Amino acid sequence: MNRLLVPLAAVLLAAVAGCSNTSSVGANGGVAGAAARGTAEDPSTVVATIGDKKITLGDLDKSIRGKLSTLEREHRQKLHELRQGSLEGMVAKQLMEAEAKKRGMSEEDMLRAEVEGKTAAPSDEEIRAFYDQNAGAPGLPPFDQAKERIGQFLTAQKQQKAVMDFLDKLKTDAKVEITLAEPEAPAVHVEAIGPSRGAKDAPVTIVEFSDFECPFCSRANATLTQVEEAYAGKVRVVFRDYPLPFHASAQKAAEAGHCADEQGKFWELHDKMFGNQRALGVDELKGYAKELGLDSAKFDACLDGGKMAEKVSANAEAGEEAGVTGTPAFFINGKLLSGALPFDEFKKVIDAELAKAGVKTAEN
Repeated sequence: MNRLLVPLAAVLLAAVAGCSNTSSVGANGGVAGAAARGTAEDPSTVVATIGDKKITLGDLDKSIRGKLSTLEREHRQKLHELRQGSLEGMVAKQLMEAEAKKRGMSEEDMLRAEVEGKTAAPSDEEIRAFYDQNAGAPGLPPFDQAKERIGQFLTAQKQQKAVMDFLDKLKTDAKVEITLAEPEAPAVHVEAIGPSRGAKDAPVTIVEFSDFECPFCSRANATLTQVEEAYAGKVRVVFRDYPLPFHASAQKAAEAGHCADEQGKFWELHDKMFGNQRALGVDELKGYAKELGLDSAKFDACLDGGKMAEKVSANAEAGEEAGVTGTPAFFINGKLLSGALPFDEFKKVIDAELAKAGVKTAEN
């Protein structure tokens, strides 16, 4: 198969789905393995002594529990991806061998007939369209120089699709069923404290760590509204702050939210700030509070005096301990979802949590 297909080059740059505070924590087998071994060790083991004071492994792990949780999550996902890729390869190999034997021909001849014989060469229009779509890319040569390589690349894409279509047909004919389970994300204990919406006894609690200046948080806010509407009475949403240091207005915006909460207007100001992310200076925040009918003198004094700064810092620290590295971050009954993800990603986790609790969804 490999001799028929030109290796595909990576041509697309993945879009980041959230505002990042740090680079993601790298994980490989050694690091993740060390993290896993650490959780199995005795937390009372003394790892350092300062005079008569001892630091235990439990103390140490508590200080990095967010990073350990991230490593464990990444390790489970990487292990699943490795198993999944190997399983797909094993299935494909067996199907190909069986089909070639049934046809009385070699696998290479079979693939040549299925791929090369059914793949049209890219037209000049297709090549030109691909070139135009990538115009402005660094190092892109003139069209005449790039034309042949683009043609090879598009041919490889078509061949790759033909192979996958052929494999899909073989899987369907053989009634292949993949039952390898997705890894279950480890639950992280996150206190559900702060402004909230939804029933307090809801079977699912979503703790959101967010930044009013982060555009991805604004995008996720619309999705969260969709979640609340779809799961009315079954989901409670709790808001916690995670202002990123490179967002100049995020800290004061977070404080403003708590100042508004003192007067029972958190969610009103919450929506106002997300709707005006380019205007979150102190004067603008005070103006929004006035528009919403808050006691301006009380709100202004709260904001100017930094009354809520400690509360914001405590929320951010809790986020770091839980493994938050960027915004938005959502803990659904302790299961982390990071970034401005679509509704279906929330739905998968919420439905699984409702099933655990024996609560029916709208679909069952």
